[in-house]
Amino acid sequence: MRTLLTADHVLACEDGRFRELRDAAVLVDGDSIRWVGPVGRAAAHEFDERIDLGQALLMPGLIDLEGLADIDHLQLDSWRDDDGWAELRWSRAYAESGPAGALSPEDRRLMRRYAVAQLALHGITTFMPIAAEVHTAWAETHDDLVDVARAAQELGLRAWLGPSYRSGVPVTEPDGAEGVAWDEARGEAGLAEAVRFLDTIAGWGDPLLTGVLAPCRIEHVTEELLRETARVSADRDVLVRVHALQELGEREHFARTAGTTQLGLLERTGLLGPRLLVAHGVYLDVHPDVHGEDRGELAALAAAGASVVHCPLTNARYAFLLEDLSQYLEAGVNIAMGTDSFPPDLIRAIDHGVQLSKAQHGDLSRGMLAEYVQAATLGGATALRRPDLGRIEAGAAADVVAFALDDIRIGAVEDPLRTLVLAGTARDARFSMVAGRVVLRDGVLPGVDMEELRREGQRIFGILRDSYADRSARTATVDEIFPAVFPVRR
Repeated sequence: MRTLLTADHVLACEDGRFRELRDAAVLVDGDSIRWVGPVGRAAAHEFDERIDLGQALLMPGLIDLEGLADIDHLQLDSWRDDDGWAELRWSRAYAESGPAGALSPEDRRLMRRYAVAQLALHGITTFMPIAAEVHTAWAETHDDLVDVARAAQELGLRAWLGPSYRSGVPVTEPDGAEGVAWDEARGEAGLAEAVRFLDTIAGWGDPLLTGVLAPCRIEHVTEELLRETARVSADRDVLVRVHALQELGEREHFARTAGTTQLGLLERTGLLGPRLLVAHGVYLDVHPDVHGEDRGELAALAAAGASVVHCPLTNARYAFLLEDLSQYLEAGVNIAMGTDSFPPDLIRAIDHGVQLSKAQHGDLSRGMLAEYVQAATLGGATALRRPDLGRIEAGAAADVVAFALDDIRIGAVEDPLRTLVLAGTARDARFSMVAGRVVLRDGVLPGVDMEELRREGQRIFGILRDSYADRSARTATVDEIFPAVFPVRR
């Protein structure tokens, strides 16, 4: 099957660099791109179907390496006081009670299908899900990620998947202090589940699905479990994504408990290398709240070939900011991107990053829009070790997305990328294709009952919201934990 895609604007790749082509065409042959060029020359090629995208930007499919799974993540952006986390963490009593989780297995399956559908609706063609742990009994299971894999197959997305596992869960102590409830046996069982999932995915033989190892935040995983994770990663040549350098307190914690830094621990356990993806990677030595100067940590990341998954929108919402993107890139660190919040909108994330970059540099010319777009495409492909992704050029995988630019609410179109980022959102995604198969057409997912999916998502969100009151260390109703912006009269 050969499909000709035409659009007013195409973000193509030539000699490793992006170029915008006007009135251009992309010929898809099977699961890959065969030719890219002017519409006027398309007649020289045979094709079975032509899809005219009109006034749109056709670009490489977006790669989200921190895709949502808990659909309430950062939807409940409500803090009663400076220690709002005390209400969102599990209480120690809850952690030690043998919790069963907030959702039934069927509702967990529906939540994940809803989450994956949202990724597709926002122009994501490749994703790696963030762990869904807050509402679980402890961490994710083999079967949880089988559900994600089935949803990805149904919708046609490309995914790198693995259940998250941890040795401890953050809790609020009876006196209000933060603590960790440890259960090392559960951590070891979680890694066993993850290895079992690697075998399952390998047995399926689906080229769109790849197994990964996804230990939780490094402060909640024992050093021995990290070391065993590194061994499995090396033996099977699979990627590892771990949350690290995410909070300022991490550095003091590891200095006290491990006698080293976060990077020192990753190196000591054998994880620091080209298979490693560090989610967030904010609090390095260059950060003003750490040392405020380069003492070699960026160079160590770059030399190891590890990637940082940058999540600027989540960083802004939680008020911890990467300082700054230009330093990481100049040091040679590969930067990929993630949404890490709901909705999974990488266009809004890029916009936040661009505006923050201007402020950090004190220079309106340093928005780094091109670098952010490259991170959401080429950077993700580099992190995944897939040079055929993240680009539109002959021989690349046919993973593309088109954002409409013809909505009057977007206004006049200047540069298509600048217009999309400044005036649009990822909700402007109208078409996408993964490995030559149409995923999104005219802004909808073919064969999916969108209204039923919306209702189910709202119902499950209500269950998730209500469940915080059951886990909280403070005696409060859910409406007190998440107060309305203004008083509600019922």
